Amino acid sequence: MIWIIGHFLAVVIGVSLGLLGGGGSVLALPVLVYVMGVAPKPAIAMTLIIVGTVSLLGSIPHGRRGNLNLKTAVIFGTATMLGAYLGARIATLPFITNAFQMTLFGLSMLIAAGLMIYRTTLSKNVSSKDELEAILYVKPVCKYCWLWLMSEGIAVGILTGLVGVGGGFAIVPALVLLGNVPMRQAIGTSLLIIACNSVAGLLGYLGHISLDWNLTVSFTFLAGCGTVIGAYLAQFIPAQQLQKGFGYFLLLVATFVLVQNRDSLQGIKKSSADGPPHNALSADGREMSAVMPR
Repeated sequence: MIWIIGHFLAVVIGVSLGLLGGGGSVLALPVLVYVMGVAPKPAIAMTLIIVGTVSLLGSIPHGRRGNLNLKTAVIFGTATMLGAYLGARIATLPFITNAFQMTLFGLSMLIAAGLMIYRTTLSKNVSSKDELEAILYVKPVCKYCWLWLMSEGIAVGILTGLVGVGGGFAIVPALVLLGNVPMRQAIGTSLLIIACNSVAGLLGYLGHISLDWNLTVSFTFLAGCGTVIGAYLAQFIPAQQLQKGFGYFLLLVATFVLVQNRDSLQGIKKSSADGPPHNALSADGREMSAVMPR
């Protein structure tokens, strides 16, 4: 039953990608961890594969319609790929715990949800043909926007490598405001950048974790099917209302993740107070291994 529920949610992940052009990673990681029982570090790497593959497939129709800005993708994508690789390498360090990664992920979800809800409140009510252009962003005050573009690219990439977040909620505004890319091109270009980030982040994890390839392939396939369904449904659902509803849903999921890991962080503090794990001696002099709680 858990297997069926988890794979049904994989389709839902794909539908969200097809409807919104993003949001897959913020759903994939909680499903893998809390439904399928995968440990956070392997789950993050699996999320990179799933979201990267689906994003790459999603960028193909954008490319056919001329909505890919390859020059900006190379400039911004190079920075994000470097950041993603560094973030993944940092995540494999011993002091980066599962609880820390999931807490950081939950906070990222809160920010993404807040921005999604805020932007829909700023958007104007227009026809469906122009609704993408109606999404408003706060204009930056910067003399050298290209420099900010590279800096944000590295920051978004590090976040991708650390917690598996695709970063579309930050990439699209960066491309629009700092790269002067039209909204439709920004969405298509962001999908290509997310795919490249996923490859770089995965390279940083390889050799440090073991992956469940059967689960990864099945999730990726079903998410891809869901993307096709979502792309079809997108023509019938107003984007503004959809994004607002999805934003509130993300708030609920983020709250759940943070509550779950509040308990984990309290357990870590308690273990630290009791002292680090070590081999103790029993009363008769035999060595006893200390067992850390999971």
